[in-house]
Amino acid sequence: MARPGPYSPEFREEAVQLALKSSKPVAHVARELNVNPETLGTWVRQHEREHGQQDGPLPVDERAELKELRRRNRELEQENAFLKKAAGVLREGSPVASKYEFIDTMRLDNAECAYSVEFMCRRLGVSKFGYYDWRSRPDSATAQRREELRLLIKKAFDMSDGTYGYRRVHAQLLRWGHTAGPELVRQLMRELGLVPCQPRPKRWSLTQAAPGPVPDLVGRDFTAAAPGEKLVGDITYIPTGEGWLYLATVIDCCTKEVIGYAMDDHYQTPLISRAIRTAARNRKLIKGAIFHSHRGSNYMSAEFARELDRLGLRRSAGRTGICFDNAMAESFFGALKNERISRVTYLTREAARRDVVRYIKFWYNRKRLHSAVGYRPPREVHAEYEKLRIAA
Repeated sequence: MARPGPYSPEFREEAVQLALKSSKPVAHVARELNVNPETLGTWVRQHEREHGQQDGPLPVDERAELKELRRRNRELEQENAFLKKAAGVLREGSPVASKYEFIDTMRLDNAECAYSVEFMCRRLGVSKFGYYDWRSRPDSATAQRREELRLLIKKAFDMSDGTYGYRRVHAQLLRWGHTAGPELVRQLMRELGLVPCQPRPKRWSLTQAAPGPVPDLVGRDFTAAAPGEKLVGDITYIPTGEGWLYLATVIDCCTKEVIGYAMDDHYQTPLISRAIRTAARNRKLIKGAIFHSHRGSNYMSAEFARELDRLGLRRSAGRTGICFDNAMAESFFGALKNERISRVTYLTREAARRDVVRYIKFWYNRKRLHSAVGYRPPREVHAEYEKLRIAA
């Protein structure tokens, strides 16, 4: 029976892992562990044979080179991530104070960031001493500006009824003529404890079926060159103390404006017919414009087809059960339910109807900043288009 060695299996495994992970030579690791270098080398070779590395260990110089390459790769990835965030202050003519402000936002003591002051100053081409001098100035203009931004951010957030995240708040500040980086806005919102309302979890249907005779003329392209050229429609339901209230909408793909809607206690064809007629009254629809929907029985009915023919609209529909084929209409309902319906309890259908009308007419169409049209309200986009059309 062989006499047990002076080192336990646990110690040998730990020593081997240190040797494999370290960029130092095996002999150097062995000296640190007070182990004979040849002994540690034998352990390493045995470990590599047992784990399928039959070609033997890499030479010391190649192992060190590999470690160095990995280190440089990590540094490059960190630098690229930082420069991407710093794009706003790297533009030509960007003041030094803006760079110092960005550095202050991205310091290591910010839990979500991992950049040292020295690292950021070197990448942004500013002085580390200058940064600390700027930061230590009492009652600096920057401190006053941050306080002013806090007030404006709180105003924008409250104006949105607590629905805006930092991107829309940032866009609103720009519309008011106040320049601030999105990362600074996010940090100040976090300091103020401003958290936008979050959507409730939703289960998506993955059912697929062969398309019917109505073609898909949209192909998930929810853009249009002019208002009244491409429309999308859908139905959702709103819970009330009296039962469901059903809402049918028609949205213009060019301006993202809800140009037609109708509500009732049923979701039959007359409901969606009223919505499309309202849209035709509110906006001039181009002859042969597309109306896109899902393949629900009401949208596929002969009665609704006659309504579209009367208005000179072409019918389009996505695949059955694929919500992404009508994503723009789904997106509006997601915003409506997240920002309004899920935060209110309606005792009657009439109370729900009035509240939804206020949201659509006075908030969503006229004031809410829509990311798909450059963070502008849909009604403003339509007004600009009309101005250009008249000028032409």
